[in-house]
Amino acid sequence: MDFTTFEGNNTEQLIRTIIIDDELHARETLARLVSLYCPQVRIAGEADGVASGLKMIREHRPQLVLLDIKMDDGTGFDLLRLCDPLDFRVIFITAYEKYAVQAFRFAAVDFLLKPVNPEELAEAVKHAETLIQEHFVTQLQALEENLRTDLRQKKKIVLRTMDSIHLVEVQQITYCESDRAYTLVHTTDGEKILISKTLREFDDMLADSGFYRVHKSYLINLSHISRFDKKEGGYIMLNGGDKVPVSFRKREELLEMFEKL
Repeated sequence: MDFTTFEGNNTEQLIRTIIIDDELHARETLARLVSLYCPQVRIAGEADGVASGLKMIREHRPQLVLLDIKMDDGTGFDLLRLCDPLDFRVIFITAYEKYAVQAFRFAAVDFLLKPVNPEELAEAVKHAETLIQEHFVTQLQALEENLRTDLRQKKKIVLRTMDSIHLVEVQQITYCESDRAYTLVHTTDGEKILISKTLREFDDMLADSGFYRVHKSYLINLSHISRFDKKEGGYIMLNGGDKVPVSFRKREELLEMFEKL
């Protein structure tokens, strides 16, 4: 593919982007989708592996890299470890199964499943555009660790606030509390972290990690339950002393769950 050298104010404002994938067809398809659905992007080059990708990154200094995970001469992680500084955003392109996709969500890292959906591509690029200047090494470390870890064991979740990025072990979360379009995450050390995600999003992400939606406004970590009190309509006492209400609809379901333990 021929890449024209752009000049002028309009092109200077575009996101300088590189595609790295060992399959020619995948690169061509992705480049075509980018041209159709991501007008804020300029493709500066393509590469087919770790070595050629590193050369391309050093030559073009991209702001965004669309990066395949598995390639003939290594992985996307191998490539990123060679980049110093790691001063660009990454959208991973992956064919990983469902269990591994969860690791991407926990790390709050943008990813696209093959075959790439155009709408999801546009959304991921738009999200990356807002984070171009943000260092994402913390998220990358969490992702690599979670991909090596069985989902039933310890894993870490990245919680991004307006001012900072928190890296928290999932089992340190006692419960999540809805605050309209936000969620207040409570941890074992008493910290309260306000995240711009809905409780529904946390429910989808944490349901397989021992969390249970006991109320429309509360998602609890079952491993932190101290007792279930039936009075006052029903509520859960957590190990740290917090009291969480249980909805009438969830009450019987929760009792059945306790009986199976």
